[in-house]
Amino acid sequence: MLGEFSVEAPAKINLGLRVLPKRDDGFHGIESVFATVGLCDTLIVRPLAEQNVCNVFSSQAEVPQENTVNAAYQAAKSVLERDLPGISVQLNKRIPLGGGLGGGSSDAAALLVALQKLGVAIPSGAAHKIAARVGSDVFFFLSLNGKPEGAALVWGRGELVKPIKPRSDLHYVLIFPGVHSSTAEAYAAVDESAGKLKDGYLPLDELESLYRRPVKDWTFANDFTPVISAKYSKVRQALLDVKSSGALFSDMSGSGSTVFGVFESEKDAKKAFDCLSEKWNATLL
Repeated sequence: MLGEFSVEAPAKINLGLRVLPKRDDGFHGIESVFATVGLCDTLIVRPLAEQNVCNVFSSQAEVPQENTVNAAYQAAKSVLERDLPGISVQLNKRIPLGGGLGGGSSDAAALLVALQKLGVAIPSGAAHKIAARVGSDVFFFLSLNGKPEGAALVWGRGELVKPIKPRSDLHYVLIFPGVHSSTAEAYAAVDESAGKLKDGYLPLDELESLYRRPVKDWTFANDFTPVISAKYSKVRQALLDVKSSGALFSDMSGSGSTVFGVFESEKDAKKAFDCLSEKWNATLL
């Protein structure tokens, strides 16, 4: 039997996030460039003798019984229609909850990687069915195929993913304003301004072309940013502070509330981090 092993679950940021009007199935369409950043949760997995058991615990935070790791395990059992090896998962959380960084979805994808390490075959079609039951961002993390770095064009409800070559010349500073912004809350706020949402997707090559441009020429925008920053003054202030720190581009990731700045110089990123960390819980990546 395979002994204890670990699986990394990277965070992502959204470089632009367009929210389209709600579809007939109740989901919103989205359009975004997803890119991983050097912030990871770690799943330490220990096989158990008993089958069909997934015990999840963390020393950093209280893990609710309904968590994405357990949800992915149960979804895998249902979709694959088979018994699964029992596991104990120690979840080392570094990605903040409610930060718009996809931590829960990444943890779920990492759980599927762990099951495959334990000999459970999960065909791509089954993996997509599992992802659909857990969360839309899971599709992106599955596209990484267990790698810690990657980028992709993402659209649909998040299930349509086209991996692209990630840039290696960018440096990020992240600020965690200490505000928990739930996805449901963010979409509800966007729905209140639904008349402002524009339908229709941009051509994918245009989206990738924008990603390849110098950061100072980026025109990405996140449709969640105006509604979340209007509600939370800390998010609004964080956006102002990151911009004034010299970031070539800044925005909020996902549905919030993490704010990030993008730099093309490691020196400039370090200088901004030193300044911002005096006031905020900041991370240099």
